[in-house]
Amino acid sequence: MPTPAPQGPPLQRRLGLHSAITIGLASMLGAGVFAVWAPAAEAAGSAPGLLAALAIAGLIAYCNARSTARLAALHPQAGGAYIYGTIRLNPAAGFTAGWAFLVGKTASAAAMALTLGAYLLPDHPRALAAATVVAFCAINLLGVKRTALASAVFAAITLAVLAAVIIAGAAGPVAAQPLDGTRPWGVLTAAGFLFFAFAGYARIATLGEEVTNPERTIPRAVPIALGITFTVYLLVALTALSVLGTGTLAASTAPLADLAGASAPALKPVVAIGAGVAVAGVLLSLLAGIGRTALAMARDRRLPGALAAVSERFGVPWAAELAASGLVLILVSTLDLSGAIGFSSFCVLVYYGVANASAVTLDRRAPLPWLGLAGCMLVAASLPLSAVLGGLAVFAVGAGWFALTERRTRTP
Repeated sequence: MPTPAPQGPPLQRRLGLHSAITIGLASMLGAGVFAVWAPAAEAAGSAPGLLAALAIAGLIAYCNARSTARLAALHPQAGGAYIYGTIRLNPAAGFTAGWAFLVGKTASAAAMALTLGAYLLPDHPRALAAATVVAFCAINLLGVKRTALASAVFAAITLAVLAAVIIAGAAGPVAAQPLDGTRPWGVLTAAGFLFFAFAGYARIATLGEEVTNPERTIPRAVPIALGITFTVYLLVALTALSVLGTGTLAASTAPLADLAGASAPALKPVVAIGAGVAVAGVLLSLLAGIGRTALAMARDRRLPGALAAVSERFGVPWAAELAASGLVLILVSTLDLSGAIGFSSFCVLVYYGVANASAVTLDRRAPLPWLGLAGCMLVAASLPLSAVLGGLAVFAVGAGWFALTERRTRTP
């Protein structure tokens, strides 16, 4: 099924393979690796359980990545699963994916901004968070090449910090404190928390309208970025479990800082700075992704048409970028971080569920899209009840908005 031509000015294709990979890495190697280990360890209950959860999250992410890459190569248009669901399934499925992305990722962006503030300016975290959102909105408005360059810098710094933590941990003392044992259902819950740390590779597909030679670039960039990220996460998990154990890990508010403190105390401030830089990299590309999805939905009259405006000079959806950043600023001022990771993971798993269902239409005999779809739904259901109920309430609101826009789009 052909991709319809986007309404309004097209975005400019400026991202090559290297830029796409670095945006994917910066999107994944961020807040998650510094924050998810504590709730995941508590849910899993043991070191084998945590490693099993990491494997499950990685497998689901791989299935999602394959589905997303195939779809993005066929439909290289801004919007990601919103476009795929609309074209290959139906408008309701596409809207569900777009709504899930906008809601889940906007909440995630606010949480990441607050995390950055907590690491780098703990006395005034909201002030730094708000200033960061404004600064990154300005960077994104200058064009996607600036976004790719900044993402490359953030990804390189994050990898260097994580490498230092892993090396120090491997050479440090072992004082592991275990928990009471593996909890089978808790392993799935832990996989949901850990999935939050992977949910960034689709940023490459979301920016598909700005990727050069997308039919070749996207299917290569997504698995490369995901493979590098999984390897780094596995090394971090093995190091943290050997030094701290699941008991200490589950009780930690800053797991990697505690890991550095147990192995090489001089690294603790470096880890704090590294965490801030990593979160900054994710937040930068995340704001860009939210803006592109809002652009695609505005083009289809699922959001106000004014959000479809694209800058002729810089080739970016400036109205959608400003609206997304403004909403994140509101949430930064009001958001309670409790349960933010679970809520965001629930919405993003629904998003990828639509992507996998869309990929099924390419080849119904292919196992990976079916496995990805089943995994997304199962892990989403295993998340804490507050996250599940909150997510369902948000989707109920979205269903009402879709019904309203559906009547509007059918009106001449």
